[in-house]
Amino acid sequence: MKLNFKNIDAFIYLCAIASLIVVFWLIGLTEVFLSKSYTTNIIGALFLKFTNDFWACFLIGLTVFPLYLLLHIFIKKYAFTIIRILFIFIILAQFSLVKYSITTMLNLGADILGYSFDDAFSTVSVSESISFTYFLPFIIFPLLFFVFYALLKNRLSTNKLKGVSLIIILFFGSIKLIFSNTFEAKHQNKIVFFVDNIIAFQNEKSQLNAFNFSQRSDYPLLKPYNQSKDVLSSFINTKDEKPNIVVIVVEGLGGEFVNNNAFSGFTPYIDSIIPHALYWDNFVSTTGRSFGILPSLFGSLPYGEKGFLELTDTPSHASLISVLKANGYQTNYYSGGPSSFDRKINFLEYNGIDNLIDENKYGPSYTKTASNDGGFSWGYPDSEIFKKAFSSLNVEKQPRLDIVMTLSSHEPFEYPNKEVYMDEVEKRLENLDKSEALENKIENHKDIFGCLLFTDNAIKNFMEDYKKRPDYSNTIFIITGDHRLIPIEQKDKLCRFHVPFLIYSPLLKTSEKFKSISSHWDVTPSVLRFLTNNYKFKPIENTAWMGSGLDTVKQFRNVKKIPLMRYKGNINDFIYENYFYSDGELFKINENFGTYKVHEDGLLKTISDSLMAFKKMNAYVTQHNKIFPDSLNIYITPKTKFSKEQLAEISQYSKEKTFDELLLTARDLSQKKQYDTTRLLCDYILNEFPNYTDARILKGRTLAWEQNYRESESVLLNALKRSPYYDDAYLAILDMYWWSGQEKKSISIFNQAINNDLTNPEISFKMAKAYNRMNRINTSKKIVDSLIKIYPNVSEYKTFKKALK
Repeated sequence: MKLNFKNIDAFIYLCAIASLIVVFWLIGLTEVFLSKSYTTNIIGALFLKFTNDFWACFLIGLTVFPLYLLLHIFIKKYAFTIIRILFIFIILAQFSLVKYSITTMLNLGADILGYSFDDAFSTVSVSESISFTYFLPFIIFPLLFFVFYALLKNRLSTNKLKGVSLIIILFFGSIKLIFSNTFEAKHQNKIVFFVDNIIAFQNEKSQLNAFNFSQRSDYPLLKPYNQSKDVLSSFINTKDEKPNIVVIVVEGLGGEFVNNNAFSGFTPYIDSIIPHALYWDNFVSTTGRSFGILPSLFGSLPYGEKGFLELTDTPSHASLISVLKANGYQTNYYSGGPSSFDRKINFLEYNGIDNLIDENKYGPSYTKTASNDGGFSWGYPDSEIFKKAFSSLNVEKQPRLDIVMTLSSHEPFEYPNKEVYMDEVEKRLENLDKSEALENKIENHKDIFGCLLFTDNAIKNFMEDYKKRPDYSNTIFIITGDHRLIPIEQKDKLCRFHVPFLIYSPLLKTSEKFKSISSHWDVTPSVLRFLTNNYKFKPIENTAWMGSGLDTVKQFRNVKKIPLMRYKGNINDFIYENYFYSDGELFKINENFGTYKVHEDGLLKTISDSLMAFKKMNAYVTQHNKIFPDSLNIYITPKTKFSKEQLAEISQYSKEKTFDELLLTARDLSQKKQYDTTRLLCDYILNEFPNYTDARILKGRTLAWEQNYRESESVLLNALKRSPYYDDAYLAILDMYWWSGQEKKSISIFNQAINNDLTNPEISFKMAKAYNRMNRINTSKKIVDSLIKIYPNVSEYKTFKKALK
């Protein structure tokens, strides 16, 4: 069939493109006025955004037009209807990306590839209050598209529309050429940025994958341990016993919020201990989000493609956690949120963490952060996290490594007594010497600054309580941020990585401030070197740290090369000497850790080449397990490895299934007595989500059904340890003890359930049966009487009571 261009109505297509442009402009207008980052030169910002939105729609029009032609050939009647539906989806995508940008202060790009659906849903849902008004823009903007289309179609002639289009193209084309800042990320069209960023990521990924590493077998990060320097011994006293190490990682705590910097005044406790601590003024997090803190701070590890935690086949490595554990330390991790988020639990369990406290380990005496309208909560607020941590610290188990990660200073910034803390922000503003512009920013984010006061107070209470403990005198405290708070406008691109870092302890010989640049990569090398130099440790022959150790020079300098991963999959920021490279641009870093743009083409190429060399090395060591040799790694127990045959069987059942759906499949197989396959699927799920308690319980039950009671007990006790407030874990192990005739062991399990305030009547009823079998009839009667009192209509309880002798 020949295409007759005379039959193609270009006029209605141009009207649709013009309507798309107008709607994009309205979305841009909405973004500028809703976003708190546009506080100055709003007209200029709109001008630049309108320019980029125009060219985005122009490109969309050119891209979609061939599709319109094809549709016109084969289904002429529905061709334009399909195009309009496509444009509606484009409008919805644009507004969704704008909402994401308003919330995170970042354009969404290739980082979306680094998050699972569950993690992405959690991040978005907790940042938004879901209501009818939330969905209104998703209805209004598509309707406006149809309104403008009807107006243009009825009011403009073909010639007028073509003439206006030509003038606008020439106008915005010249703007694009004249104003270089139209290319800045904040002004770019969100869809264009999204597509370009993913394409750039995939191109770089292909480029790195194209390098031939087959001839390499070396470990480029491996170096003799004796090459590292002990820079902390001159500042810290030692005792006969190894010291406890307490590491507090504060969510979103940027360097600007402490130590008399721009936004300081809202962390009074942290500010009060900085003069009595070792403090690094110009310290950086290696990543712009929380996903990087654990591997960087405790492992000094490279990134991999999308962050080290996203490496499902974890390369062999050692960490501060695993080395201290191997040398007699009890290792503990405390958080109020889900440890499965960002796969933190996978890293912690790989390194043998002894005690992992996350949201599954809080009982009814702790109060969870209020849920948003969608019913989602990140977990427990910081006051509860520190309360839980303090109550769990065992004085008798020393030395200890205690890791506490706060949570509250994250969207949606909900915390107890919120109004009280926000009122305190107002009071402090009256006494703080801030510029009008800074005061306005603080006023616009009172909830965030109130949250900083809340978290700071939680840290203060924890530290004050800790001072009363006998082990306080032999404890070293480390406090840092994981990255700088996202929702508050950043002064420059480096600001996102600038975080405080301090070491505070009764063991300090002196306090000191350092202006030399260091990063989270440098912490583990220095802490471990201090400990091994002063205490009895198993010999360490080699290490594979990314960092060389903390720089304790007081003057401003940088002797390190620090590639930075702004978000998952993006390694386009780099600190090199006194320069900061970001997305192809070069900035000079001054003593106050501010930046200004410079043009040095030769240096720009040197730094760009150095960054690419790092990316090659990063790809090689993480893809080919060349960080730390397995033969030298005495510190860890590897995760489950599956054979090719097992993987093929797993694939048969897991294809296109979520892990929840796969568990349902495993349950179906267990009912068919295919126990080996059931356990294989459970192990596969647990490899990815170690705290998926239902999978662990199912595995334990199948072992019991096959009368492998010893292994079943081990698996079910593990499930109970991970989820001590989950009814099904108790029911499963009580069943196993009943089937195996080990009723006496049920007593401790039942007592644990009572202590944890579990009220499931089936737990009590199973225990009543167990006491009856142990001939403790009175105890059995007492339990069943209490059940009948609460549940008088349950015939099963009455029948059981009558049968008691």
